Amino acid sequence: MQIEILKSKIHRATVTDANLNYVGSITIDEALMNAANLIEHEKVQVVNNNNGERFETYIIKGERNSGVICLNGAAARKVQPGDVVIIVSYATMDFELAKNFKPSVIFPDSKNKI
Repeated sequence: MQIEILKSKIHRATVTDANLNYVGSITIDEALMNAANLIEHEKVQVVNNNNGERFETYIIKGERNSGVICLNGAAARKVQPGDVVIIVSYATMDFELAKNFKPSVIFPDSKNKI
């Protein structure tokens, strides 16, 4: 049996920008991506703690150590700069392997530094 399990989580990052005039996605500081074991173009779920919005998009790599968390395209309508978001990705794996899997979870500060 295969199940979906938490793979990576950036817990309580601060949105730095919202760019409506872009094709779509979320731009994430490369240092945060690496720490959370995320890769460019990976599908993620974004949960906005300020307004309850939940949506899916994909990652674009942002400048390392910039602190950038920018929602692009239609997703920009679901956030405001300064909002606090949780960014989550999941993986599908065998049930028995999932029992021992440890997700990568990071807790950035208010400036999106680890």
